[in-house]
Amino acid sequence: MIRLLKLEYLKNLNYKPFKIFALLYFIVLIFLLLIGLMDFELFGQTINLKEQGMYDFPGVWNFTTYIVGLLKIFLGCIIVFSICQEFSNRMFKQNLIDGLSREEFIISKLLTILGFTTISTFLVFIVALLLGKTYSTAQGIDLVFKEVYFIFNYFLKLLTFFCFLMFLSILFRKSIFVFLAFFMFWFVEGVLSGVEKFVLIRNIADKEKGKTLITQHYITDYLPLESMSRLIPSPLVRTKLAKLLGAEYKFIYPWESVIACLIWCSIFIFGSYWILKKKDW
Repeated sequence: MIRLLKLEYLKNLNYKPFKIFALLYFIVLIFLLLIGLMDFELFGQTINLKEQGMYDFPGVWNFTTYIVGLLKIFLGCIIVFSICQEFSNRMFKQNLIDGLSREEFIISKLLTILGFTTISTFLVFIVALLLGKTYSTAQGIDLVFKEVYFIFNYFLKLLTFFCFLMFLSILFRKSIFVFLAFFMFWFVEGVLSGVEKFVLIRNIADKEKGKTLITQHYITDYLPLESMSRLIPSPLVRTKLAKLLGAEYKFIYPWESVIACLIWCSIFIFGSYWILKKKDW
């Protein structure tokens, strides 16, 4: 394992896109986590997210993981470029000649993914805790760690997302095709989700004689991207302004999405290995 980590480190250390996107990620990450300290003009009103409860316990875990989750594409680009360069530069084939097995190749990429995911999760945990301790109006120990499970959800969300990109990278081997496939998948999944909800709601409305009922779960909720998004809900409804407008925050821990993400992770990992075994590169 140490040998594989050293190999990945040497590969990425001299790879310019790796340095650029890693630097951009951490710069934007810190900026977004501190965005709550700034004032915004909205409909002629000055809005400060800190005053809206962004850094209050326990909601700070939801706010920080949701906001930083928007940046996962930066680390995703590193994963894609790192894997695709293996094939474009014929490094993968050379590694096989030098004695690296396909199993070790997958393990080395998984170690890279776990490394990025763990470092990012740890950083978010520390920063969220410090922001909450500094700015939260509630400091009771029962509230401080009440919703810390969002940190685990963030870890799982990143892990699933990176495994998905690893699978696409090994399948298509060129970064431009990987991103096109990803956005096509995102578009198709969104369309399927919208169609399913429209049909089900209309059918329910017909059966209930005009009374519209929205079911809690849909089949498309268990697709990869939707499963990831359901792990961390939007925290905007938790702001004081949203409460004044009548919004109500309700969150039931998404065990189904957690299980779905774990299953998709396994599918992407074994799918990546299966492609490597089938293809004679």
